[in-house]
Amino acid sequence: MPPPSVAAIILAAGFGRRMGGPKALLRLQGETLLRRAARTALDAGCAPVFAVVGDWDPGLSDLPVETLPNPLAAEGLASSIRAGVAALPEGPDGVLLLTVDQPAVDAALLKQVVALAGGTPLHPVACAYGETLGVPALLPRRLFPELASLRGDRGAKAILLREQARQLPFPAGARDLDTPEDVEEFKR
Repeated sequence: MPPPSVAAIILAAGFGRRMGGPKALLRLQGETLLRRAARTALDAGCAPVFAVVGDWDPGLSDLPVETLPNPLAAEGLASSIRAGVAALPEGPDGVLLLTVDQPAVDAALLKQVVALAGGTPLHPVACAYGETLGVPALLPRRLFPELASLRGDRGAKAILLREQARQLPFPAGARDLDTPEDVEEFKR
C-alpha cells in the first residue's frame, strides 16, 4: 500500500502585532521563518505545499510552494485555514497545518505526525505540549469541509479534541516566537 499523500498549509498571514511586524518575515539563522517552514514541509515530503500569507512578498518564488495571499487575515486564523483548504486539489488524503513561529519543528517531526496518522484512511493527529494540543496537526480529507467552515480567530483545536486526535508528544512545541524577547531568548 502506498504511503498517504499529505499536503501542507503554512499559516503565515498574521500581522505579528506583538512582534512588531509579520513573524513570517523574521530572519533566523539566515532565512525567514516562512522559508524555513516551507523548506521543512517540503523536506518532510508534503505535496502540495501552500503558504497563506499577508499583503507582502513571501520570498518563496524559487521553491515549489504556492503562496495564497489572505485579504481576510484580520478576521483571524480561521480565514487562513479556509484559504488553504479552498486551494487543495482532490488528491491529498490529509493536510498538515503548521505555523512559522515554532523553531523546534523540523522535517523529522512532521514525518512522525504523518506516520502516527496511519494509512488511509488517516486519523487526526496533533502535537501535545504545554497541557494542550496544537500544531503541527494533521487532519484527514473527511474533515476538510469542517475546516472550510471555521470562523474567527481559532484554528482546528476543537475538531482535534472532538475527533480524539492521536497525540504526538512535542514538549518543545510550547516554545514559540511571539515577541522580540522570545527571539532573543531563542538565539541564546
